[in-house]
Amino acid sequence: MWAGGLLRASFPAVPSGCRTQSALAQLRGVLEGELEGIRGAGTWKSERVITSRQGPHIHVDGVSGGILNFCANNYLGLSSHPEVIQAGLQALEEFGAGLSSVRFICGTQSIHKSLEAKIARFHQREDAILYPSCFDANAGLFEALLTPEDAVLSDELNHASIIDGIRLCKAHKYRYRHLDMADLEAKLREAQKHRLRLVATDGAFSMDGDIAPLQEICHLASIYGALVFVDECHATGFLGPTGRGTDELLGVMDQVTIINSTLGKALGGASGGYTTGPGPLVSLLRQRARPYLFSNSLPPAVVGCASKALDLLMESNTIIQSMAAKTHRFRSKMEAAGFTISGANHPICPVMLGDARLASCMADDMLKRGIFVIGFSYPVVPKGKARIRVQISAVHSEEDIDRCVQAFVEVGRLHGALP
Repeated sequence: MWAGGLLRASFPAVPSGCRTQSALAQLRGVLEGELEGIRGAGTWKSERVITSRQGPHIHVDGVSGGILNFCANNYLGLSSHPEVIQAGLQALEEFGAGLSSVRFICGTQSIHKSLEAKIARFHQREDAILYPSCFDANAGLFEALLTPEDAVLSDELNHASIIDGIRLCKAHKYRYRHLDMADLEAKLREAQKHRLRLVATDGAFSMDGDIAPLQEICHLASIYGALVFVDECHATGFLGPTGRGTDELLGVMDQVTIINSTLGKALGGASGGYTTGPGPLVSLLRQRARPYLFSNSLPPAVVGCASKALDLLMESNTIIQSMAAKTHRFRSKMEAAGFTISGANHPICPVMLGDARLASCMADDMLKRGIFVIGFSYPVVPKGKARIRVQISAVHSEEDIDRCVQAFVEVGRLHGALP
């Protein structure tokens, strides 16, 4: 009675419904203020609605005619490949729409185990574990692996999922300057007092199209007794002679300990991610990785599509060579026109503009010319580093690329980005 009386005396005599409405009104005010700030800064992100399959040629709601798509992660053009689609349909028919369960209860099918084994063979690792996304793979790895006795050293421009995954773990955290090997060495020297030391980096950085210096990273890791983790989402399937990724490209496949990557970009374009590496690590993740333990299994159709995409990739590297040539064509023509393109020889080709409004307005005018590209600005990229990120696919034709360059030249002159 006393506690109840004290509780009643602590609040004004206002009906609970009124208090709820007042709190909701306050929330709306806070949210509208935040949203207006985003609009005012010119960093509002609109979503264009695609009404067709993903591919180099798409249809967009509200825009007449076909549109050339230059901003998808569909690097190998496999998201609408007929054999990939057929494999998904077959898996859907044979194994159903979904598992209604997590893996360790009743959510593991033979196709999940088969794809995990195929991924491990592809990367020449001992084992692999599937997740609903690579964001989940990054969220699951660090917390399960690292303890307060350990240290993780992260490139300052690593993907948000790596940053968030590292935040979840209790290891000591060091951040080194982007691609700065002298700073990494200084941090490794400082971290010698810890049990395990894990260097974490993107293989290819998604906003800038630059590639981690894995040879130097692995060399430093060897000197200072560290392990190396690489996120290969923007490398798996197309970097390296056979598409194994940046570790193959730079000749250090035997020196990178752990790889996380995605099935949602080059390998079919649907969803799903994975970790591949030492067998005991994968076994530990099956026991402790929270996104794995508490998320539904990947749908069978997604597994079937990704498995077929890997088959196609391992059968031939012709498609990889085609994309490299088209990437060079776009970069060289854009630079000749006067644009600054970040990164080096990667199908991510950021057209650097600096100003967020300029990037947004140019992207809108590109769409009017039949080219689908998106402006990127803060907080996706640092302030003052706004850009339009163009992504080349193996299924773009040379005519597609030339048309995109010509549109950029026209729009660039219209907005003063070119003389």
